[in-house]
Amino acid sequence: MTLCCAFIAGSTLCAKALGAAREIEVEGLLEQAARLHPLQITFGRFLFGTLALLPFAMWKRPRFDHVPWRLHGARVVSGWLGVSLMFAAVSFMPLADATAISFLNPLFAMILALIFLKEGVGPWRWAAAAIAFAGAAIVTRPGTAAFDPAALLALGAALSIGAELIFIKRLADREPILRILLINNAFAAVIAGVATVFVWQAPSPTQWLLLAGTGAFMVTAQSLNLRGMAIAEASFIAPFFYATLLYAALYDWLFFAEVPAATTALGAACIIAGALILGWRERRAAARA
Repeated sequence: MTLCCAFIAGSTLCAKALGAAREIEVEGLLEQAARLHPLQITFGRFLFGTLALLPFAMWKRPRFDHVPWRLHGARVVSGWLGVSLMFAAVSFMPLADATAISFLNPLFAMILALIFLKEGVGPWRWAAAAIAFAGAAIVTRPGTAAFDPAALLALGAALSIGAELIFIKRLADREPILRILLINNAFAAVIAGVATVFVWQAPSPTQWLLLAGTGAFMVTAQSLNLRGMAIAEASFIAPFFYATLLYAALYDWLFFAEVPAATTALGAACIIAGALILGWRERRAAARA
């Protein structure tokens, strides 16, 4: 699972490299690359994600009858929006900060489930949400000179991905995993492709490689996650996902010479604590059911 986290952060690293106008070093040569629009980067992520899944689709030949298209459609749109906002955020702020804020997605999922699904939320869940959102405030520091407006993009990404989690939860109970992945990547690639028409610019060879990396790394991470879920309980696996933050901080330091601030570490600890409390409460509720 730690390898899965490395690939998740790697996909975001590629997006950051593409979204910032800077020199990219390849084989000892420096190439001055123009910034790519986040919508174009998102298109690359889903396009190459779909291409990476095609060999598995040809092998398994999944069927597409009796598909709950409305549920898939809602998941595709929320997932595409979440990825687009996340890629936009990392273009302007450190990977570690954006990753820490993105960990709010299970809290947003809880709030959305309360509003739209009328699910009950007890004091433990509200306490977890309060701790996590306090952590987000520490990371973003609203109302101060240190506040980065790009944090709003990361918050929007967490909200969209929180909505996606609700749809994934409902799909996982009735749909084969490969079909879920194929529909999500293929249809999100179509949506992203249409959106990209208005901002398209020809990528350089290096940028094509990075675009391929965003998709290949994420599909690899999803595959490792599914493998982990097959051999261990979700309650054991879930805490490992927070290692993504460690990899994000490491990549920031290695590739962009950015060192996470102390406030990022403190805020991230609060966000992770809130998410872990929520996960613990969910497991207890499931055990009682």
